[in-house]
Amino acid sequence: MAASHLNIDDFFTRLSSLFDSRRKADHGSIFLTQKRLSHGSGLDSSSPAPPSADADTLFVDLHPASPLPILIRATNGKSKEHRKEKIKLSTVVKPEALEGFYTRYAEVCKSGMQALKKRDRSGRKAKARKRKGGREGEKKA
Repeated sequence: MAASHLNIDDFFTRLSSLFDSRRKADHGSIFLTQKRLSHGSGLDSSSPAPPSADADTLFVDLHPASPLPILIRATNGKSKEHRKEKIKLSTVVKPEALEGFYTRYAEVCKSGMQALKKRDRSGRKAKARKRKGGREGEKKA
């Protein structure tokens, strides 16, 4: 991943191209993740908590003073063997820009997912019919 995060417009451009590359391939995955970006919370996770600490002092990020930004990531899910082909994208969204971001994010994801193939479940359905038919046949005899 790059040393810095992409700006929102570049993120959407590259995410669209990631979905397009997946559309052209016969198979593959795209992983989308998001998490709250909390840096500089004041407590070091490696230091033990004081014995008389209550839940509010242990988890100071549960009640932040102001809304925290969100880190959005996307990757094509290539494994270690194919590390050179792995594409990683990330951006940070400020709390005041979340509504507009999610609107555009939903549009890009929907357009990217339209080309996905439905799972082939014909084998599972045939097995279920065979089992169901076999049980009914036993009851009739």
